[in-house]
Amino acid sequence: MRKLIDKLEAEKKLSFEEFVTLINARTPELADYLFERARAVRHAVYGNDVYIRGLIEVSSYCKNDCLYCGLRRSNKNAQRYRLSEEQILRSCEAGYNLGFRTFVMQGGEDLAITDDMLVSVIEKIRKKYEDCAITLSLGEKSYESYKKFYDAGANRYLLRHETAVDEHYAKLHPSELSLKTRKQCLYDLKNIGYQVGSGFMVGSPWQTTENLAEDMLFLADLKPHMVGIGPFISHHDTPFADKPNGSVELTLFMLGLLRLMLPNLLIPATTALGTISESGREKGILAGANVIMPNLSPADVRKKYLIYDNKINTGIESAEGLEQLKKQMQKIGYQIVVARGDCKGL
Repeated sequence: MRKLIDKLEAEKKLSFEEFVTLINARTPELADYLFERARAVRHAVYGNDVYIRGLIEVSSYCKNDCLYCGLRRSNKNAQRYRLSEEQILRSCEAGYNLGFRTFVMQGGEDLAITDDMLVSVIEKIRKKYEDCAITLSLGEKSYESYKKFYDAGANRYLLRHETAVDEHYAKLHPSELSLKTRKQCLYDLKNIGYQVGSGFMVGSPWQTTENLAEDMLFLADLKPHMVGIGPFISHHDTPFADKPNGSVELTLFMLGLLRLMLPNLLIPATTALGTISESGREKGILAGANVIMPNLSPADVRKKYLIYDNKINTGIESAEGLEQLKKQMQKIGYQIVVARGDCKGL
């Protein structure tokens, strides 16, 4: 199996059958070898630097009814909120003073947040923080909307595809959503000029090894600038409440494969990893990740943005825990840097 890992590192691709074989044959020893190679590739491109992004969760309202998400419109127990422009700008100011040079505005697909409102806040952030990157993660929009946000000053857009197989996608989402539309959005974003992020859940209900192989092949074709993956974690107020969570072990293995396949990727050690494992962040970095996204949202709303159960929002997950995060990264040989942290090789 090491030969397949060596081939992926050398050729930056494997066949569908090879991915299936490699994922199914994983062992702790094979994983250690993979992570060793992934770290070597990551260090060759990004050194020991870890980039931080300031996450601002702008709204917990969502028009969609995805079966896995605690913010789904059918969840009558969800605590809803929507940040004002002033609250978003205050979050950016606090983040900038802490050393953040990327702001990530993330939220449900909230129909009350119009294009004009978003353009207004993007323009204000861009004018005040010229040296910062502005990232959006607000779901599926039209080409025209994406273009407006880009022209206003947004640089990056995160839109996880979740699964690259139509049949599997349909089991996780309501009928009005389609994988075809999601993929088209991703290609639209790339065509406009965004740095694009995608990604998938690991261990989502009915996921197979073959599904994961298809995810890898799709990302090889898309060639995004960032890929975020994390274990599926159930939420008690969704149809998947009784489904088992995804595993840290498999998530880390997929993360290592991504680093070898697309060496220049920006890969976050996700909040989901930190939620399901106390040392999940560190494990993610040691498997090849190079981004962490602490929370800059106002403290009184963080517990309301609950897309899965037990989501952590304090400690090193919060912007206030940045010094603790720096120390934890130093312990494993990495350093938090003050930088936009663009994808290298663009």
